[in-house]
Amino acid sequence: MHVYFLGICGTAMGNIAVLLKQLGNRVSGSDRKVYPPMSDVLRRNNIEILEGVDADRLVSLDPDLVVVGNSTVRGNEEFEWLLAEKKIPFTSLPALIHDQLLKNRLSIVVAGTHGKTTTATLTTFLLRENGVDPGYFIGGVPHDLPSGASNGSPDAPFVIEGDEYDSALFDKRSKFIHYAPNIAIVNNIEFDHADIFRDLADVQRSFNHFLRIVPDNGYILLNGDDPAVAALAPVSWGTTYRVGTGAGNDLQIADFTESSAGAEFSLIWQGKLWEKVRMPLGGIFNARNAAMAALAGALAEVPERVTDFKLSALADFRGVKRRQERLFSSEELLVIEDFGHHPTALKQALQSFRTAYPDRKLTAIFEPRSNTSRRNIHQKELIESLCEADEIYLGPVSRPEMLSDRERLDLEAVTDELKKNGRFAAHFSTNRDLLEELRTNTFDRDRAARLVVFFSNGSFDGIIADYVSAAESRISERD
Repeated sequence: MHVYFLGICGTAMGNIAVLLKQLGNRVSGSDRKVYPPMSDVLRRNNIEILEGVDADRLVSLDPDLVVVGNSTVRGNEEFEWLLAEKKIPFTSLPALIHDQLLKNRLSIVVAGTHGKTTTATLTTFLLRENGVDPGYFIGGVPHDLPSGASNGSPDAPFVIEGDEYDSALFDKRSKFIHYAPNIAIVNNIEFDHADIFRDLADVQRSFNHFLRIVPDNGYILLNGDDPAVAALAPVSWGTTYRVGTGAGNDLQIADFTESSAGAEFSLIWQGKLWEKVRMPLGGIFNARNAAMAALAGALAEVPERVTDFKLSALADFRGVKRRQERLFSSEELLVIEDFGHHPTALKQALQSFRTAYPDRKLTAIFEPRSNTSRRNIHQKELIESLCEADEIYLGPVSRPEMLSDRERLDLEAVTDELKKNGRFAAHFSTNRDLLEELRTNTFDRDRAARLVVFFSNGSFDGIIADYVSAAESRISERD
């Protein structure tokens, strides 16, 4: 089969294109901008990349199926031809994943507002460490896996992140509706993606639909500490297990401690010790991610003997790029990058950093870039979260012209409130201005041992790499 991807250089589109190529399909695709690293990955796999959009070219290629990426909008010449001529079938990426990758596989779908990438990576990692060759598709760059996606063995489980965002411009259902979960994980639920959901109840409705497609012989793993997740229960099909810190959970996280070396905790399965865990990642949220992954892997492989599933490899788990990733470390300065963009994720991360590094001044640098963080929906909660840091630097709101003054995050108001709470705070009209201020203040101002954390779900206009480069030069000069 010849599959053509419209928007092939996107991370998700490109990785799935590679998996289809490895299954023996002919694969090609177009994109308005052909750029690395995905363009390099595609070419290494002998996938034809066509720059720009050209309906005549699509006609001449005559593929069997066109996959329409989520970034495609009306007016795209190739998509308009598909609609008008009706000569070539088209589909969304999530529907393609179901039809080509998940059919006849046991599917482990990791859903939730936060932690999907880390939990999916942990699940895959633990399966591999237990002698299984799973398929997987992860929306990040894992340090402990050979790539972000693999077909694995056809008789092994397939692990995939279940995103609640919509599937395509013609399919507004959440992506995870397509993934036919045999094991469904719901890490947490909060109001996010304000561009497509109205409120928390609207988000919960989509997760409720997700759980409705778990089969009777499947498993549902719920965060037992999250009231918004608890509202989804009870479920009368499948088997439901709760995971959390409370004693009423089926899998309990107990005796949690953390330091700069990571976290230690015990996993108690139905009242009996499963294993005492050490892992380099800190935060109770990462302990829960690990617990979810452990239980999902065990249910996939040894459902009658859960505690036979080995967890000792967690001591060597290095995580995922851009998730609590150390970029620079010295006695004077530690720089970390984190993907956090929702107030809850920011608060939990900052609290974890505060516990792990109590002797360092904590500096938070935040880019309001996601479709929710650009808005003032969570402005009060954002202020409360950022108060966990000693000093806060705010980059400009991304794409401000697309929001009215009434709905846009008010950086000046956020900064003023942070100052009223006794924090050093500043906001900037450009990220380059922010970088220059960081170079001045965080290197020279008080010479205190400092932890600097960049929070962004985007590129931050490249200032993170520039800051790290400047830190390396400045610290080496002093030494």
